[in-house]
Amino acid sequence: MKNLPENTSNVCGIRGATTAKENSKSAIINATTELLEKLTSENDVSLDSIAAVFFTTTNDLNAEFPAAAARKLGWLDIPLLGSLEIDVPNAPQYCIRVMILINTQKTNTEIKHIYLHGAQDLRNRKPT
Repeated sequence: MKNLPENTSNVCGIRGATTAKENSKSAIINATTELLEKLTSENDVSLDSIAAVFFTTTNDLNAEFPAAAARKLGWLDIPLLGSLEIDVPNAPQYCIRVMILINTQKTNTEIKHIYLHGAQDLRNRKPT
C-alpha cells in the first residue's frame, strides 16, 4: 500500500490482546487499561483519531466489561463494543482482545500491534 496524500486519511485497525490475572473487576480493568495505554502510545494515537473500539473476552471473564476501562481513561465519545470470543481449544484463558479503528495517514504496515501477558502466541498462531 502506498503512502496517502497529506490531505487524506486511512482507516487502520490496531490489534492487541492481553490476559487478566483473574475474573475480577479490578483485574479486567487493570489489564485492559495497560493494553489500551500501550496501544495508543506505541502508535501515537490521539483520542480524536479513534473511530471505534471493539473488545472481546473469553467466556471465563464476566466480572466487568473491558470497555469500562476505556471510559475510565476518558474515552467518553468513542463508540465501544464488547463481545464474547469463540471458545477455541487451547486458546489463552482470561484473554481480552481489542481492535482500535483509527483515522490516520499511516499505512497498515506502520501500525504496531501489541500482545501482552501470555497473549503473544495469538499473533503467531498458524492456521490448522
